[in-house]
Amino acid sequence: TPPRTDQQPNTVNLQDPCRSCSHTLGKTRGREGQRGDMGRGCPVYWKGREGQRGDMGRGCPVYWKGREGQRGDMGRGCPVFRDTLVIKTKVCLLTHCLSLSGDHVTHLENVSEEEMNRLLGIALDVEYLNTCVHKEEDADTKQVYFSLFKLLRKCILQMGKPVVEAQESPPFEKPSIEQGVNNFVQYKFSHLPSKERQTIVELAKMFLNQINYWQLETPSQRRRRAPADDAAGYKVNYTRWLCYCNVPQFCDSLPRYETTQIFGRTLLRSVFTVMRKQLLEQARQEKDKLPPEKRTLILTHFPKFLSMLEEEVYSHSSPIWSEDFLAGSSGGPIPIHTAQVNTTGSTHRSRISGQKRKPSEPLPHEETKKLRIVGDIPMELINEVMATITDPASMLGPETSLLSAHSARDEAARLEERRGVIEFHVIGNSLNQKPNKRILMWLVGLQNVFSHQLPRMPKEYITRLVFDPKHKTLSLIKDGRVIGGICFRMFPSQSFTEIVFCAVTSNEQVKGYGTHLMNHLKEYHIKHDILNFLTYADEYAIGYFKKQGFSKDIKVPKAKYLGYIKDYEGATLMGCELNPSIPYTEFSVIIKKQKEIIKKLIERKQAQIRKVYPGLSCFKEGVRQIPIESIPGIRETGWKPVGEGYAHTRMHTRTHSLSNAHTHQLSHQNAWPFMEPVKKTEAPGYYQVIRFPMDLKTMSERLKSRYYTTRKLFMADMQRIFTNCREYNPPESEYYKCANLLEKFFYTKIKEAGLIEK
Repeated sequence: TPPRTDQQPNTVNLQDPCRSCSHTLGKTRGREGQRGDMGRGCPVYWKGREGQRGDMGRGCPVYWKGREGQRGDMGRGCPVFRDTLVIKTKVCLLTHCLSLSGDHVTHLENVSEEEMNRLLGIALDVEYLNTCVHKEEDADTKQVYFSLFKLLRKCILQMGKPVVEAQESPPFEKPSIEQGVNNFVQYKFSHLPSKERQTIVELAKMFLNQINYWQLETPSQRRRRAPADDAAGYKVNYTRWLCYCNVPQFCDSLPRYETTQIFGRTLLRSVFTVMRKQLLEQARQEKDKLPPEKRTLILTHFPKFLSMLEEEVYSHSSPIWSEDFLAGSSGGPIPIHTAQVNTTGSTHRSRISGQKRKPSEPLPHEETKKLRIVGDIPMELINEVMATITDPASMLGPETSLLSAHSARDEAARLEERRGVIEFHVIGNSLNQKPNKRILMWLVGLQNVFSHQLPRMPKEYITRLVFDPKHKTLSLIKDGRVIGGICFRMFPSQSFTEIVFCAVTSNEQVKGYGTHLMNHLKEYHIKHDILNFLTYADEYAIGYFKKQGFSKDIKVPKAKYLGYIKDYEGATLMGCELNPSIPYTEFSVIIKKQKEIIKKLIERKQAQIRKVYPGLSCFKEGVRQIPIESIPGIRETGWKPVGEGYAHTRMHTRTHSLSNAHTHQLSHQNAWPFMEPVKKTEAPGYYQVIRFPMDLKTMSERLKSRYYTTRKLFMADMQRIFTNCREYNPPESEYYKCANLLEKFFYTKIKEAGLIEK
C-alpha cells in the first residue's frame, strides 16, 4: 500500500535559506539533497506536518511514518524501526541519513526481550490498523481505526502501554447486560424445577455468547434503517465497542473486554430487535444441521425465551435493571458465566456465590462432617511409617549408600549433581545484549555434541537453531565442558514447547544423564506454566522418549501446533503432558519411598494377624498339591477363591454394573459441573487446594481401560468428586448443592444394582 500523499515531504529548493541558521541549504555538507554533517554546519531543519522530516535537536532526526519496512521514530536519535534482521554495520536506508543502522537502535540495547517482543507486537498491530484505515469505507469506523493507529504509534515512540483515552472507562452502564440477563432468569424462572431451570440457563448462556460475538451495524447503516433513533448515543456506544471489544480481538496489544460485561440496557435496546430477527432466521435455515437435542432447544424454547426477554428489555418498569435486584430477591442468584477476557479479573467456580474460603479457614465441624474416602489410610499411620523408613536406626539391612541393581536410571546423575560434579544451565543466544564468553563457548560445545551425535542432521542447520535467539538449550556441564543438552523452542501462546535436539556425548551415555536432563527440562517448563512437549523422534530415539513419558497419542490439538513446529521426514511425532504436581527431578526417589511405605504397611497388616497356624503335614503323606482355600488361615488374610473361567465372568458382570451406574451419573441433571477436569482458568488455585482431582470423563476412560478391578476403586473415585467439590466450594454455592444431590442419586443407584448392601 503506497504512503498517503499528505504525509510525503515537501519539495525543498537548495538555494533557499535554512530556517534555523539562514545559511543556504545547498551549502550544507553532504551530497546534494542529503542532510549535512550532524555535528557541524547546517543541520537541515524541515518543519512541517506530521509525517514530514523535522530536526529533533540531536543526531539525524528522521520521522517517517509509512509502509511496512519503513522506519518510525522511537523517541531518540535517528528513529529506525528495530528489527532483528537489521545489519547494524550497513548504512541507514533512509534518504538524507548517512549514519549506520546500528546507531538507530542504541536506545534499545538494554531493553529486555519481553519488552522488545511487546513493542514488536504493537508494531504488528500498527501495520494491521494502517491496512484497515486504507481499506475501510465507512467514515466512522475509519476514524476509530485511525485514532487507535495513532495511539499505538505513540506507544511505540514513548515505549509505553496503550490506554484508550476516554471520558469514561469500562463498565459504561450498570447493571451490565450479563447481570441483567442473570436477573431476568432469577426473576422469571427461579420457581421452576432444577432440570427446567437448567434449560433456561443454557438459553441465557447461548444468548450472551451471541452478543459477545455480534457485529454491530455502523452508525450510518443504523441511520438509514432507523432515522428516528438516537444517532449520537448509538455512535458513542459503537465507538466504545470498537475500541474495547472488536479491535482488541485482532490487536493483542489493546485490552479486551466482553460486550456483555461493559455495556448495559442502552446498547441491548439498540441491537435487540435486529439481533432477535437474524438469530431466529439463522436457526430456521440451519435446523437440519443441528443435533436433535439442540434442535428442540433452539427452535422451540429459544423464541419464547427471546420474546419474554424483549418485554423486560423495552419495559420502563422492569425490576431486572435495578442494581439492587438480587439484594431484594428471595432466592440466590443463578450462575450464568461468560468468558472473562480482561486480564484484570478471572472467573472461577465460586465467583457468583462469593469468594472461596482459604484452606487455612475450615468450616465449623468440617472434620466431623467430612466423609472418609474408601481405601484411604489414616495420616497418623502414614506419618508413623515415614518416621520409621527415614530413621537409619530403625531400618535394618544392608547399607543403601551404594547404588543397588534396582536403583532408578537417574539415581547416579542425581548424586553427581548433589556433589557438584555436573551442572545444568538453560542458555541461549541474544541480540539484545552481548552474551558472555562462557555462554558462547557452551553454545559452540552444544553445536559439536549435536553434530557428532546426530550425523544425519546438517551441521549448518544445527548451528542456525542452536544460535537462534528464539531457541534455548538446557545444557549439561561436566568439568567445565558441555557433554549434552536439549535444544528447544517455547510457544507460550500455544501452550507447548518443541524439542528440537536431544543428545549426550557417546562416552557419557548409560549414566542416567539423559533421564535427568529431561526431568530438569520438565521442571523448568512447569515453572513457566507450559505443560506440553512435542518432538519428532527418529527410529533410534523413540525408545528414549517413551521412557521419559512421551507417547504417539498427542494431547495438543492439531490446530495449535500446525505450522509452528518443524516437520522431519521419516520421524514420528510424539508428545508428553506434564503434571505440575510432580517434582520430576525427585520423582524416582518419591516412587521408591512409596514402595517402602506400602511394604511397611503390608508388614504391619501381617503383624495384626496374631494367630499362628501349624505347618501342613499332608505333603509328608505323599500329597503333591492341595487347593489354596484349604490352607489354614488363608481366608482370614482377605483372600477369596476365584475359579478359572468364573473370574472372567465375574469381572465382566462387575464392569457391566459399574458402567451402568456411571451412565446414570452422566445423564443426571446435576452432573454438569463434574463432566470434565476443572480448568485452571476457571478455578485459580484449585490444584493447590485439591490433592487428588477426579471427574466423570476420567472415570469413563478408566472404565474403558478396565482400571476398576474392584468396586471399591470405582466408589473411591466417585466419592472423590463429591468430596473435592465440597472442599473447594462454599456450602451456599450451586456446585456444592449439585454434589450433594448427585451423591444421593449415586448411592441410590448402586444399592439398586446390588453393588452395596441396602
